[in-house]
Amino acid sequence: MHLVNRTFDELQPGDSAELRRLITPDDLYVFAAASGNYNPMHLPSTDLDGDGRPEDTAPGMFVASLISAVLGTLLPGPGTLYRRQELDFHDRAHAGDELLCRVSVTGKADGVVSLETRVTRVTDGALIVSGAAQVIAPTQKFDIDDIEVPGLVVQRHRHFEALVERARALPPLPVAVVCPDDANSLGGAVLAAREGIVTPILIGRADAIRAAAQANGADISGFELIDVAGDQAAAATACALVHEGCARAVMKGHLHTDDLLKPMLDKAAGLRVGRRFTHVFVMDVPGRPEPVMVTDAAINIAPDLVTKVDITQNAIDLARAIGMEPRVGVLSAVETVNPAIQSSIDAALLSKMAERGQITGGLVDGPLAMDNAVDPSAARTKGLKGGVAGLANILVVPGIDAGNMLAKQLAFISHAEGAGLVLGARVPVILNSRSDSPMSRLASCAVAALHHAHAEERK
Repeated sequence: MHLVNRTFDELQPGDSAELRRLITPDDLYVFAAASGNYNPMHLPSTDLDGDGRPEDTAPGMFVASLISAVLGTLLPGPGTLYRRQELDFHDRAHAGDELLCRVSVTGKADGVVSLETRVTRVTDGALIVSGAAQVIAPTQKFDIDDIEVPGLVVQRHRHFEALVERARALPPLPVAVVCPDDANSLGGAVLAAREGIVTPILIGRADAIRAAAQANGADISGFELIDVAGDQAAAATACALVHEGCARAVMKGHLHTDDLLKPMLDKAAGLRVGRRFTHVFVMDVPGRPEPVMVTDAAINIAPDLVTKVDITQNAIDLARAIGMEPRVGVLSAVETVNPAIQSSIDAALLSKMAERGQITGGLVDGPLAMDNAVDPSAARTKGLKGGVAGLANILVVPGIDAGNMLAKQLAFISHAEGAGLVLGARVPVILNSRSDSPMSRLASCAVAALHHAHAEERK
């Protein structure tokens, strides 16, 4: 950032400067965290007056802080210190408004500069704040272009919130929930039902499920409950409900993933439809402009090229179902083909197969290292071009160890939430782990509902 000031001797009445600023929902969260003002009126998506619309009102002092920004960075600029500020508030600003802050010098004496201060809304010119400031102007010239301020990432999950909102508009998805006999798995199904996203069909030991509901304070009286003993037997019952048309998705409860999937892989009574079962994490990573998919992080341990084709195609199809433009970065340790690194060879072949129409629906490029897959600057440094390098939103990993590490790193270091699905079956399979948050479980149901709706539209 280049900063240069105007000293007291340089300033003259009539001098002015202005700054434009678009107010975002993140601005409201940052201001609340910095100021300690948690008034719900000033937090995004909070409806205080019950009219069905969130207020999203920018705090008055946040708007006034734009005046301080102009004084401290533009006019007079670096070295300026406040003596006095008068403020009159005429209207309210909201998230989504673009504001124009303008200050003008009205006089100066004894090292003190007087200024008129105004903040208006750009769209209609409405006056938001007016006032007058007195500042001690700098006397030493300051001109520097290497000022850096650490960036801030707001830990909220806007992408999942948007997916949940879209899923609410769909008819509730009938979901066979297998062995939901603990608080987490049952709670996820109940939460998604309360949000109108799914209609749970609970399968497993009825006494254990009822005990989990009672311990969790959950009302399951409105849900169908099928009493089945044994984890694999419960999973087989879920498959039967899918074949009967009673269930449109399956959700993992308190059982091992192998016990859930084994009945689904049965050639006669299972849910196989041709492609391999593959797992996808849809990750909402704070600070990223869209969700990021990581695949395969839970099922295929060391996938060969044929399996990676299905992994890639399943991820592309899911991305389209939730409204993303698929850009697949096939990861390796390097971004050039190295005969000694099998993942780089597989990545190059997947990229060429997409060019020849053997993988459809999205752009595929590889091999890409993690940095030049997701960071445009890193991609430019390596001279990588095309529509994927630096912009990938689907990350195909070499194997389950890399995928699992990457997904958990995003979750526990980058504060991401992850929605987990198994694809390639007749219906989507919601696969959550015991440590998943309620938002992860809710988002997994939302993604499954959107996937089902997209599949129905394509029939």
